[in-house]
Amino acid sequence: MAMPAAEMLDRMRAVVGDRAVLTDPADLEPHLTELRGLFRGKTPMLVRPASTEQVSAIVRLCWESGTPIVPQGGNTSLCGASIPFEEGEEIIVSLSRMNRVREIDPLNYTMTVEAGCVLQNIQQAADEVDRLFPLSLGAEGSCQIGGNLSTNAGGINTLRFGNARDLVLGLEVVLPDGRIWNGLRRLRKDNTGYDLKHLFVGAEGTLGIITAAALKIFPKPREEVTAMAAVSSLPGVIELLSRMRLATGDQVSAFEMMPRFGIEISVKHVPGVRDPFDQPYEHYALMRASAGRRNSGLRELVEETLAEAIEEGLVLDAVIAESEQQVKDLWRIREAIVEAQIPEGGSIKHDVAIPVSRVADFIEQANAVVEKTIPGARPCPFGHVGDGNIHYNVTQPVGMDRAEYLARWGELNDAVHRIVASMDGSISAEHGIGRLKREELAHYKSEVELDLMRTIKAALDPKGIMNPKKVVPEG
Repeated sequence: MAMPAAEMLDRMRAVVGDRAVLTDPADLEPHLTELRGLFRGKTPMLVRPASTEQVSAIVRLCWESGTPIVPQGGNTSLCGASIPFEEGEEIIVSLSRMNRVREIDPLNYTMTVEAGCVLQNIQQAADEVDRLFPLSLGAEGSCQIGGNLSTNAGGINTLRFGNARDLVLGLEVVLPDGRIWNGLRRLRKDNTGYDLKHLFVGAEGTLGIITAAALKIFPKPREEVTAMAAVSSLPGVIELLSRMRLATGDQVSAFEMMPRFGIEISVKHVPGVRDPFDQPYEHYALMRASAGRRNSGLRELVEETLAEAIEEGLVLDAVIAESEQQVKDLWRIREAIVEAQIPEGGSIKHDVAIPVSRVADFIEQANAVVEKTIPGARPCPFGHVGDGNIHYNVTQPVGMDRAEYLARWGELNDAVHRIVASMDGSISAEHGIGRLKREELAHYKSEVELDLMRTIKAALDPKGIMNPKKVVPEG
């Protein structure tokens, strides 16, 4: 740090109070490791502001002293964006104390929340006024909305409601020099020049610190239908999705794909998970459709579409949930795939987006490349096929050394991402870039795009203190 450490510590304590500045290694430990264990950093302190004004004062101190900052929410990032580097020069600014719902306006269908609000709490606050906040993902019990917006999180409802970017109307942001930009407008139309909020959504804390957001909320569904189908082929999964969207008038809110391998390891390793079918199949689709009124006829539309698909051989078997418990049981299978991969050994991850019409082609080509690159490796492609986001995870071959396998992470990523690029896809669909994919991004963005990113970073953060060496590749 340019400022002596003791002086910086004293000045931070003067801003937020002694108890809101953590320096003890035991207190810092949970904030220094990335969720998958890929990165472990160091920091001299973690500061926990309780207001936007305190965030502003902290950032202004760092600006004046040239001290780099790592903003941190629930620390559920999967690409290392919320972890400081090993040198220990950056301080962590945690937004966890800024967790108030400032306002809910049911008639305007908006709510204004602070960045430290846990996503599940926002969902519940909307539910209490008979509204829906649709962003939903596996970490919703601990992730925070500031981090969700900073990574432009996706989740299971993107097909119908869009990514986090599509759910935000306005932001409050502390800029790298400490100034506060209050853009918390709750308007759906505001055509007054550059839409600045979109600079900060998806920037992963490299341009400023999001402190609050004005969010869209929606009518709460009155009827939901959840079904799981065993499908005859990978292209058949995409065909079934298309048919369901047409039949229901685009009332499909979630549509997930799962392979047989994912079902097998979930049943094997996760207590309470069971296969809903009497025999194994290769390909599965899990879907949810929702309507704004009860007895809407939605269930009949889903049943008719599945029955027709079964008659044609597109669908081999199907179940429709008859109770809330059955709904939970079906979605538990999808959720369990993530944790079930851990006891199976090392897993090399890919969070990619492909045009929906090319998903089957992608998986078939990627499976062939994986087998050629690491014979015996076990692909587990699953996820949000409704919006083209596939989590193409590859589990190590049976009997292979875990460390030896994970050492080939970059090699396998490169092979798979080349296929993604050939299909005009993205190497990061919903997890962001962070530290993990920063250098790789330089291979897949055009020089014009990279130059624009660097220009924006330099304009807003000329001292380079805001989450440095993340997202934006060096020139």
